[in-house]
Amino acid sequence: MCLAIPAKVIEISGDLARVDFGGIVREVNVSLVDVKVGDYVLVHAGYAIQVIDEAEAEETLELWRKILELEEGESEG
Repeated sequence: MCLAIPAKVIEISGDLARVDFGGIVREVNVSLVDVKVGDYVLVHAGYAIQVIDEAEAEETLELWRKILELEEGESEG
């Protein structure tokens, strides 16, 4: 199973971009997509593989936050 995580593009330099995964900033390769600062992308294995709309990205990020909160609650109990 492949997993792609949404992120917001905050800076672009050539084929690399700094993206924000909801508070965690990383550098990814954007050579496979046509993006601009402010776009949301799906990232898999260090590559942006698709541009997505902001509403879809925010919905997915919120689901990830809820999953992480549940995991943290289970590990504390």
